[in-house]
Amino acid sequence: MIWSLAAIFVLLFLSAFFSGAETALTAASRPLMRELQKQGNRRACLVNDMDRHRDRLIGTILLGNNAVNISASALATSLLISWFGEAGIAFATLGMTLLVLIFSEILPKTYAIRNANTVALTVAPIMRVLTTVLAPLMVGLNALISLILKLFGVREAEKSLAQHLTELRGAIELHTEEQDEVRHERAMLKSVLELADVDVGEVMTHRRDLVTIDLDTPTDKIIAEVLTSSFTRIPLFRDNPDNIVGVLHAKALFRAVQAHQGAIETLNVEEHATKPWFIPATTSLLDQLQSFRTRREHFAIVVDEYGSLLGIVTLEDILEEIVGNIDDEHDIVIGGVRAQADGTLVIAGDVTIRDLNREFEWSLPDEEATTLAGLVIHESQRIPEPGQVFRFHGFRFEVLRRQKNRLISLRITPPETGGR
Repeated sequence: MIWSLAAIFVLLFLSAFFSGAETALTAASRPLMRELQKQGNRRACLVNDMDRHRDRLIGTILLGNNAVNISASALATSLLISWFGEAGIAFATLGMTLLVLIFSEILPKTYAIRNANTVALTVAPIMRVLTTVLAPLMVGLNALISLILKLFGVREAEKSLAQHLTELRGAIELHTEEQDEVRHERAMLKSVLELADVDVGEVMTHRRDLVTIDLDTPTDKIIAEVLTSSFTRIPLFRDNPDNIVGVLHAKALFRAVQAHQGAIETLNVEEHATKPWFIPATTSLLDQLQSFRTRREHFAIVVDEYGSLLGIVTLEDILEEIVGNIDDEHDIVIGGVRAQADGTLVIAGDVTIRDLNREFEWSLPDEEATTLAGLVIHESQRIPEPGQVFRFHGFRFEVLRRQKNRLISLRITPPETGGR
């Protein structure tokens, strides 16, 4: 009798081991295990190897778990029948159900899910031995199962790239902590995944905000303009601002000035400019980033389908799309967003929707419009007058200033703030 009781408790312990191992090995962080493997952790290597053969692992665990559970139930039934007769069957069923449920299922799985990585590394050597020993049996069982599934027309589905990206986005959204560091990291990771879905036209510097230089300007004035500019690369045009003929780098100009002999007016500025690189506005940020790396350039001219100048895009623009604004000591910082005491925000019309969504974790649509002003015009189907108020997407939009056909400033009331 004592030996039977001891055997039952040993079998329940083994059942708990298999249950915890199953939960831990399937819930362990794959990126963490791969990183630990790179660092030389042998147990992490075992976890990764078993993950690559997950069908064998699950089969081994299920085989072991069912074997010990059935054995424990059979021993308990036999023991209780000897004590209580036929009533022992009911006692054994009730007792083993509770014991298995609490101590061999819920308790070990709860602990394993809370400490998945630690438990996975602990049980990995034992499970590796078991999967190796039972490998021939599991290969046969898996072949039989595959045959049965094929008879019913079930085929193994392969994940597409879109499904993998969706899983990554879902994993990023699971990090819901509100600390600034977590919010910033979450925004960066989401931005990286969205590079292929964003066109350069959405992040470019619009032509109206460009600093350009007319090549017909006297050389001394060109040098003065470059000196006073906050930019290192400046487009050069001839005859009209749409006719970009080169891009002048400030360092190249100053080198030429230093090496030039004679009067400064005789210096040919165009000879020291690089050829302009024209790209369509529909180029994705991912493609443009790869092109910047391939060509080893940081500056491109954005044009529409007719070849008309739309603006410029730089490597910094794409990096800022990932990490947020990068301001150095030469940047002119323009405050486009001002928080108000009543919870509203006064925002410049040319602030991009993507920047607002990233900063405040809003979900304003940016498919039809790039800037806040463009969104209001698109939704209202007109060019609003100052003082007009609109409500859409859960926000309240009040037009504060308008200059000709441009919306200069708007007051935004987010959903949580409520209307006034």
